[in-house]
Amino acid sequence: MKRPLGAQISHMLKDRGVDTIFGIPGVHNVEMYRGIEEAGITHVLARHEQGAGFMADGYARATGRPGVAYVITGPGLCNIMTPMGQAYSDSVPMLVISSCLDEVSALKGQLHQMQDQRAAAETVCDWSVEAGTAHAAYQLIDRALVEFKTQRARPKHIQVPIALAGAPADAADGLIDVRYVPSVDAGQVAELAARIAAAHKPLFVFGGGCSKGAASGYANQLLERCQAAAFTSYAGRGVVRPDYPLLFGSSLSKGSAVDVFAQADLVVVFGSELAEVDIWREKLGYTCPMVRVDLDPQELADDQRCDLAILGDVSAVLQALADHAFDAKSGWEAEAVAQTRKVWRAQTDSDRPGIVPIVDALQAALPAETTIYSDMTQFAYTAKDVWDMPAPNLWHHPYGFGTLGYAMPAAIGGKIGLGDAPVIAIAGDYGFQYTVQELGVAVELGLSLPIILWDNGKLKEIEDCMVNAQIAPNAVIAQNPDFCKLAEAWGALSAHPDSLQALQQAVTAALQADGPTLIYVTPDILG
Repeated sequence: MKRPLGAQISHMLKDRGVDTIFGIPGVHNVEMYRGIEEAGITHVLARHEQGAGFMADGYARATGRPGVAYVITGPGLCNIMTPMGQAYSDSVPMLVISSCLDEVSALKGQLHQMQDQRAAAETVCDWSVEAGTAHAAYQLIDRALVEFKTQRARPKHIQVPIALAGAPADAADGLIDVRYVPSVDAGQVAELAARIAAAHKPLFVFGGGCSKGAASGYANQLLERCQAAAFTSYAGRGVVRPDYPLLFGSSLSKGSAVDVFAQADLVVVFGSELAEVDIWREKLGYTCPMVRVDLDPQELADDQRCDLAILGDVSAVLQALADHAFDAKSGWEAEAVAQTRKVWRAQTDSDRPGIVPIVDALQAALPAETTIYSDMTQFAYTAKDVWDMPAPNLWHHPYGFGTLGYAMPAAIGGKIGLGDAPVIAIAGDYGFQYTVQELGVAVELGLSLPIILWDNGKLKEIEDCMVNAQIAPNAVIAQNPDFCKLAEAWGALSAHPDSLQALQQAVTAALQADGPTLIYVTPDILG
């Protein structure tokens, strides 16, 4: 059956498992909207393309399925480039399909015209390609979906010329049944197993690459059998069960973590970039041999030099290691690990005073399976240091790109993907205002979504940075609205708890509400 290509693309996506698209229609991409309802896809109307991109990101992180967004030529694509950059740095499968002008070389002054739209998008995603024919559009979509399943997941951009989107086209070919069967080199795994068995104080680091599939289960089996000590990156929190006695937590960035690494006689890093945002220093601090296991070859040749590099699927390597026999003797002592964590917790409380007790109260009020989306705010920075996750893939944060405005729209996407499962957002007063308009989407959809808004009246992290650099604090205080009234103006509920108990009661009520609830928290909640 022939349909305009824009409609055929929606039908193709539906056939390939896409049930939700985030975006905003415009005069240039209306043909993309012709077939959405007919195909049986739910469209979520964002208030800004940045919000649409963060929603697609949050949906993808929560479900493991690609987040798909439709945007217009020029400014629409520019607006979603920040979420694309965030998805790139955090390995999130996002597919952005935009319209583009039919001719830009000879004809100037057109609506939404850019010098090179495709190239601009390419700076923040895996690849950005223009489809010149219907066949090319179908092939590119399938290429993106296959790569999401078989490679390191990163955003892709496909642009479709306006005239082509409205031109009649045959339907796409049938679904490609992709079976990803990762293989491992038995010899390399045996060598790694021998190194672990020979080590007296092996130390493992588990990154975000271990948060998918069965990797966490295999990681915990391996730890139990070899009694290695372990760190996780922030993105890897929950990979190691929180009651494992030799878990140092997500404290790679602590200055004295170098002393822990200096004690190890073997370090093994599974699925972590060991990037600046993971460790906040140049080197981990180890002097012993180091082994790295990663799906991305680029990570195996960076400045964190290793003695053995294993290129492969982390889950498959962990599974193979778990099948090896280890003598469960370790030079690490659980009491020493616990004491170190106690010291680090006190440091976190000292660095950002008054936040840890509020974090503890919030954690106690939430179901263990709650999925959390946080923004760039001191409340989240503190929580990530002291709040252990019971399972992987429950806390999502703009780790690498570090953009403000992420939490609420991403939580909306996550809530849409997870349905009745509990989801919350944690934002700061400044970052919340980047995407505050998306509160209307949560109201419109009736999402039970608690939004914890931490307001310390300033850009406190930046103020602290200026003070530490002996710079007189400047431009760190802005006029804030009455956030509770603002939320109510959108039709949301609001609460301003004056005690930790009241905070817990507000969170419990918000999880049961028929719409979003903004929970306004200030430092004076402690009295």
